[in-house]
Amino acid sequence: MIRLANVFKEYPRTGMALNDVSFMVAKGEFAFLTGPSGAGKSSILKLIYMDEVPTRGTVWVGGTKSPVSRRSVIAQVRRKLGVVFQDFRLLEDRRIEDNVAFALEVIDTPRERIGPKVSRLLTRVGLASKATNYPRELSGGEQQRVAIARALVNDPFVLIADEPTGNLDDRATRGVFQLLKDINAAGTAVIMATHNLELVRRNEYRVLEINRGQLVFDSAEQAGRAVEPTP
Repeated sequence: MIRLANVFKEYPRTGMALNDVSFMVAKGEFAFLTGPSGAGKSSILKLIYMDEVPTRGTVWVGGTKSPVSRRSVIAQVRRKLGVVFQDFRLLEDRRIEDNVAFALEVIDTPRERIGPKVSRLLTRVGLASKATNYPRELSGGEQQRVAIARALVNDPFVLIADEPTGNLDDRATRGVFQLLKDINAAGTAVIMATHNLELVRRNEYRVLEINRGQLVFDSAEQAGRAVEPTP
């Protein structure tokens, strides 16, 4: 479903960010992406949601190939991805329900479908009672739940989470991570970048460790699983 094959990424000012990275994430899988700051985790995520293209090598996402696919095709692929960031990125002047509704409006969802879908999504993340609140009235954990609801508007086949618990306390971290587990259990693949090694150790999901731009550990390989099938 997602595959990086011999991927290099070099930036003009900072140099090589990724050096010959290859791995595959299967449909419905949960994978942690770990490593120190500056290791290349964010570059990998940007390549997966096609905000960046590789300098060399190839990235496949749901059958779409970067960097050779047309922009219109890439735009369609992005609509099938859900992305969650550490800093929530909510619209502070809009109510919670309006934040989620806006994400539906920009993809031209018919108006009569927006209200019911917003309600379902907020119920799914446990915030139906906070629909008319503003982001500033919610805790950090609740704001991240709103961001997750917004990321689910397109029923994505993969949810990409970039340090989603980085700004949260332990209790909120547990709640948000449980939500991600539930989303994965329902069939959506999850790729989660995190510095929280205790969280990684407590859960038996796949671990991809990046250091200095290279993939230095893949728990799937340690378990003897095939991780790079021919697309």
